[in-house]
Amino acid sequence: MKRIFILLIVLLCLPAMQMCTVGYSFTGADIPAEAKTFSVKQFQMATPLAPASYNLDITESLKDLMLSQTSLDLAEKRGDLQYEGVVTQYQIGNAAISSEEVTSVNRLTISLKIKYINTFEREKNFEKTFSRFADYNSSQDLTTVEKDLITDINSQLTQDIFDASLGAW
Repeated sequence: MKRIFILLIVLLCLPAMQMCTVGYSFTGADIPAEAKTFSVKQFQMATPLAPASYNLDITESLKDLMLSQTSLDLAEKRGDLQYEGVVTQYQIGNAAISSEEVTSVNRLTISLKIKYINTFEREKNFEKTFSRFADYNSSQDLTTVEKDLITDINSQLTQDIFDASLGAW
């Protein structure tokens, strides 16, 4: 009799439990349970100073991060979660001046304007600018360190975009 009672309670509660779905991930992402795909439109260039292929590099970096940190599938267009962006700044400047008033450290700064669309939770949509930089010794030629600087900056930028769009903090 006791087993029948427990079975009856489980059967009555089962439909209610199936209606409750929660999106979760081990990265702390807040992904709508209904979301299955994401898309990243190729970033546009609004600065002539960046390497010609930089927009492709940052686009692929964001795709890679999303694939590695979520269970979402990549869609060519109109994913459940959509990203598009513009490279708005790629600038070399001085980061530090030595006692002889000579530049001792240079800084590469990259800024992106990102549009994020969440088709299930529209209140989470945004357009924001993200900016990151990396310093290098002024005695180094930019062409010898640029690839490593870009890799470092892209890692930070894509994580910032991920956190702003899906971070559950």
